[in-house]
Amino acid sequence: MAKIIRLAILAVALFAFLQTTVAVTTHVVGDSTGWTVPPNNDLPFYAVWAAKQAFILGDILLFNFTTGQEDVARVTKEAFLICNSTNPISLITTGPATYSLNSTGEYYFIGTLNNNCAQGQRLAINVTTSPGPTASPVPRTMPENYTVGGNMGWIVPPLGEIAYITWAYNKTFIVGDTLVFNFLNGSDDVASVTKEAYNSCNFSTSLALYNNSPAYITLTATGEYFFTSTYQYHCALGQKLAINVTGSGTAYPPSSSAHSPSGSHGPTASPPSGSTSAAPSRISGGYLFGILTIAMVVFY
Repeated sequence: MAKIIRLAILAVALFAFLQTTVAVTTHVVGDSTGWTVPPNNDLPFYAVWAAKQAFILGDILLFNFTTGQEDVARVTKEAFLICNSTNPISLITTGPATYSLNSTGEYYFIGTLNNNCAQGQRLAINVTTSPGPTASPVPRTMPENYTVGGNMGWIVPPLGEIAYITWAYNKTFIVGDTLVFNFLNGSDDVASVTKEAYNSCNFSTSLALYNNSPAYITLTATGEYFFTSTYQYHCALGQKLAINVTGSGTAYPPSSSAHSPSGSHGPTASPPSGSTSAAPSRISGGYLFGILTIAMVVFY
C-alpha cells in the first residue's frame, strides 16, 4: 500500500513538473500585423519576424487572416522560392488558422491568392528539438565576392522583385565583402540609393552610379544597402536589391523599422579580389531523464 501511495505521489509530481516546464509556444505569425501582404512594401517582413523566434518541436503557428481575403499554404522549398502554389503540401482557407510543428526541419508557407506571395506574404522557418544551448556559428572574417543574381546576373528579372529577394535570402554579408553586378553595357546600370528611393523607384539623386560592367561594389560599413537600375521601368519591374551588412557572420535582412543614420550607405567600387510570450523554461529529454532518475532513487 505504501508503495502505491509513493508511486501516486511520484506521478502527480511529475505531471506538475511537466506542466510547468514543458510548454508549447503559440507563435502569432507577424504579431499584430497578422498574415497578410506586408505593409509599406516591406518584403522581408516575415523573414525578420521569424529571425526573432525559436521554433521548437510541438509549437504552434497561428495565422491571423480574414477568410476569403487570405489563405495559407505549406509548400516545398522550391515552390517557396518561386511562389508556386500549384501543388501545396497543405492549404488552409479559413482564418484564423493554426499549424502544429510536429516534426523538425524546415517549413515553408505562402499566401496563394492574387500576387500575395511575390509581395512578401511568405514565411520560412526551421524547427528544432530543443531551444537549449547550441554551438555558436564561427563568424566569417574573410571577405567574399557575391555575384548578384548568380547566373541570371543583374537584369529585369522574369519573376519580378522576388528574384533578388530570393537570391539574398539567408546570405550573410559582412564588411569587406564585394558585390559583383554583371549587366550589358549601354543597356543597364546599377545605382546605390537611399531606402526611400528604393521603395519608390525614384532615383533622381543616387548615392553612387556605376555604368560599366562588371561593377564591383565593396561593402565598407555595417547597415542597410539598397541598389536599383536607373533605366526606365527597370526598378518598378523588380531590378532592385536590398541587403543588410553586419560586422560578423550573423545577419538579419533589412526591415522597415531599422534605419542607418544616413538612411543607407554609399558603397565604394573596387577591383575584383579573392509569438507571443515565450514559454516557461523548456527542458531537454536528458535533463528530464535525470529528474526521473533522482525521483526513483528518492522514492525507492
